Amino acid sequence: MDESTQSAEIPTDEQVAAYLARIGAERPARAGAAELARLQEAHLDAVPFENLSIHLGEPVVLEPEALLEKVVGRRRGGFCYELNGAFAALLRALGYRVELLAARVFDGAEPGPPFDHLALRVEADGVAWLVDVGFGRFARRPLRLDERGRQQDPAGVLTITPSTGAPGAGTTGDLDVLLDGTPQYRLDPRPYRLADFAPTCWWQTTSPDSHFTRATTCSRPTPDGGRTTLTSTRATGGTRLLRTAADGTRTEELLDADAALGAYRTHFGIALDRLPTAP
Repeated sequence: MDESTQSAEIPTDEQVAAYLARIGAERPARAGAAELARLQEAHLDAVPFENLSIHLGEPVVLEPEALLEKVVGRRRGGFCYELNGAFAALLRALGYRVELLAARVFDGAEPGPPFDHLALRVEADGVAWLVDVGFGRFARRPLRLDERGRQQDPAGVLTITPSTGAPGAGTTGDLDVLLDGTPQYRLDPRPYRLADFAPTCWWQTTSPDSHFTRATTCSRPTPDGGRTTLTSTRATGGTRLLRTAADGTRTEELLDADAALGAYRTHFGIALDRLPTAP
């Protein structure tokens, strides 16, 4: 990315102040690692992971200005391209060096297609960190990209290991990210532009084979280490409110339309005039 393009993607001081207010964070005095960790946790706690635009007929526009308007101006959430794309813009404005990384999400033993996920490489205090505010249940704090041992996090134990291709082929240069021993995604360490993710984002939002088009979801962690989720499909006949405790136990409640709209406001701060249409 050339300097003029990157400069155009950096929010104004007014936008930065509004973004920080949105996530309940103060402007850090320096672009350090501890400050980065606080910003990441604040973002995860304040901004939900959601795919409601797909089911409300709203376009998903991968441009920094549009992402800031959605996350900050409209107080909505988004999925990986939107949340990490917006967060990247904020971090750059705060003085961090940020690169967009493409990842392939694991479905069982095999990773999905390229550009299946967007994560961030952020430099702070001379270290490259993996930062991700758009993957649902995942690390709450930045992970060292150069560390090959266990990295303890409130979400569990994470490891980053070199991935291998065909047997005997050696390493591919990609990195596999695991949570509690389960592969989450395969990371391509090369930097990309936000526009590079647009074709796969379009597929994710339109294809009947995409899991994002099959159900609505809106999810955010709770202060006690659990998670609250609203989800719906045509098969359920309504919106389900799922409360998952830190120990993994879960309760489920089926809501009518009025209760569901209220739950979006209460649990996620999202004011909707109609429910997203379940597929």
